[in-house]
Amino acid sequence: MRAGGRCEAGWAGFGFIRSARVCDDMFDHILVPTDGSAHATRAAEYAVDLAATYGAALHVLYVVDVRTGHADAPVDDDDSQTRGESAVGDIAARAADRDVPVETEIRVGLPHEVIIDYGEARDIDLVVMGTHGTSGLERYLLGSVAERVVRLSDVPVLCVPPADDE
Repeated sequence: MRAGGRCEAGWAGFGFIRSARVCDDMFDHILVPTDGSAHATRAAEYAVDLAATYGAALHVLYVVDVRTGHADAPVDDDDSQTRGESAVGDIAARAADRDVPVETEIRVGLPHEVIIDYGEARDIDLVVMGTHGTSGLERYLLGSVAERVVRLSDVPVLCVPPADDE
């Protein structure tokens, strides 16, 4: 808890979190990276709920992964920009429906590095992300972005697993 924070006994606002103390200012800035997948959308639902509960600003980040670009095409092409705008826009709309202040950004780079750098630059208190984005051979070759963020970030990371039916 931050100095001067106000805490009270009760629920943290979620069925899966019970706490003897709920701190209103526990989180001021929550980051949710997205790749537009169903897994990322599930994580975003948690992030929006947390932001609404704690009165935090939500930061939605889409990273155009430089590792998956084609040799002949730039990684910041219109197609990637459109996917990014759609992904962050969907989450921003969910946040707006809950009166959560939101900032969106699209960046190019290695996802785990961009996520960590963004978190440090924006004084993020919590990163909320899905445990799966890519799958199969691509995940094996590239590694898990969530796993790298958990290992390398100085900020707490909440990893949201896929739903049972995913």
